[in-house]
Amino acid sequence: MDAVDDIKQRLSIEDVVSEYVELKRAGRNFKGLSPFKSEKTPSFVVSPERQIWHDFSSNHGGDMFTFIQEMEATDFKGALEILARKAGVDLDQYRQKGRPGGPDKERLYALLDLAAKFYQVQFSKSKLALEYVFKKRAFTKETALAWRLGYAPNTGRALVEYASSKGFTQKELEQAGLVNRYGSDLFKSRLMIPLCDGQGKVIGFTARILVDDPKAPKYMNTPATPLYDKSRHIFGLHHAKESIRKSKFVLLAEGNLDVIASWQAGIKQCVATAGTALTEHQLKALCRFTPDVRLCFDADRAGMDATERALPIASRVGVNLSVVTIPSGKDPDELIRGNPKQWQEIIQKPQYALDWLIDRYRAQLDLTSAQGKREFSDTIMQVVRGVKDTVEQEHYVGVIAKLIESAPEAVRAKLTQRDAPPKRLKQTKVQPIQDDPHEAERRRSQDRLLALLLLQPKLRDFAAEIESAYLVDDEAQKLLAFIKQNPDFAGDPQTAQALQPLANRVKIISLQYEELYRDIELPELRLEAQRLGALLVELYVKNEKQHIRNQLDTVGADEVRGLLEQVKKLDELLRKHKGV
Repeated sequence: MDAVDDIKQRLSIEDVVSEYVELKRAGRNFKGLSPFKSEKTPSFVVSPERQIWHDFSSNHGGDMFTFIQEMEATDFKGALEILARKAGVDLDQYRQKGRPGGPDKERLYALLDLAAKFYQVQFSKSKLALEYVFKKRAFTKETALAWRLGYAPNTGRALVEYASSKGFTQKELEQAGLVNRYGSDLFKSRLMIPLCDGQGKVIGFTARILVDDPKAPKYMNTPATPLYDKSRHIFGLHHAKESIRKSKFVLLAEGNLDVIASWQAGIKQCVATAGTALTEHQLKALCRFTPDVRLCFDADRAGMDATERALPIASRVGVNLSVVTIPSGKDPDELIRGNPKQWQEIIQKPQYALDWLIDRYRAQLDLTSAQGKREFSDTIMQVVRGVKDTVEQEHYVGVIAKLIESAPEAVRAKLTQRDAPPKRLKQTKVQPIQDDPHEAERRRSQDRLLALLLLQPKLRDFAAEIESAYLVDDEAQKLLAFIKQNPDFAGDPQTAQALQPLANRVKIISLQYEELYRDIELPELRLEAQRLGALLVELYVKNEKQHIRNQLDTVGADEVRGLLEQVKKLDELLRKHKGV
């Protein structure tokens, strides 16, 4: 991981942009008024899922770094420094990887991957671990391999000695969170479950005890390290993200083994956090994939407290938070092993989190007594106060008033409305983008046509009519070449590797398709592709003719004839494409 990746993991693009542009959620994306053009209708779009922005009015877009470059009138280095300060990233650790005491994150990744492999080998030799995983938990061999389950032997320094033999230092073992204060193995006689980042790289471990010891904690986690921050980490996201996108919801369980059990049962859009205390960073990370977050917490005091704390955060982030209720006395793992079909049915029937809380408190308090009414209204209104939407607040004022048989005015008074001051956006050095209108139209047309060709395979026959010379920039020409070379491309990872150098451009193209063409039928898209192809040729011809006109007054007679011949060919090209 480099500094750019580190910053992108810590910051979300919507947070960066919202300091300069007032954004409002519009489906999966956010919209606002262009900071580059004067407009009344929002055409500036931010995609949390792709971590990309695009301004339809100026046809400019990119990631958070290009946005800061535009807004602060700076170069990439300046944008890197601004965002590093915001993210709390120390750039020196990347500039001087070898300095004494400074963590080399690539070395730490390699060390943690080595540790995971070491624990896997030990797992295969441990009867205790094998019986727990395959008999007690009923996990399959495929599951154990997919999640890289391992075992830490109770030998004191087995991992330390193995890592040392591979060239890793004691300091690196400390920085990776693998040793205790005495320099010995931190984890002993425990089932080892790797903690991975969103790309599947090991960043730490959670370890479950396998022998009864009342003095030892049931679970141990890697301490905070340069790679692992429990307030940001989401367990299982690397396995779940594609299923989250497809199902359009995510299930948030309490335990790591619950997540693994759910994955084995075919419910792969399940993740967990370290404990029940959800953070804004975690909800924002999930919101990039879906706004539908379903909690599967116990209906005990801890679960209720966690839900209360999460609701205001969810409201700020724009997440629809709901709760999945499982049969009393069971945890997800137990239910999945006993009745996986029931688990699949339950997760499809979530209850909005605030309604769930109201039901829990109604069952605990006597709403016929003055004390019960006061406690109930105090508790629920505290949560309602954290809800941003005033219509939703008013709804729950009515619900609570009815439940405690009180006047809505009395309940409303508990809200103690204190309107927050208007948000002050940052003053920037941005200058209005003054693109040449002809050039801007060419860029807009090429990008929209490329969006159609890339995202709609049935339109790729139009690619044969488009020459790279018609396109404005090198990235667009490379993307066109890829489409021509891979006419049957359907997103397979191996072929998609060729698009990696164009990753940001592909994201912007995909965002344009989503905003402009997602709900349009194929016949209409075909007409649009025809129109854009013809327009591109027309704009190309106009541009070339202008170049020729600029040369006519400065060349001799022989060269004039050559230029006029070029004009003739351009006219033939234009006639050929008229109506095509």
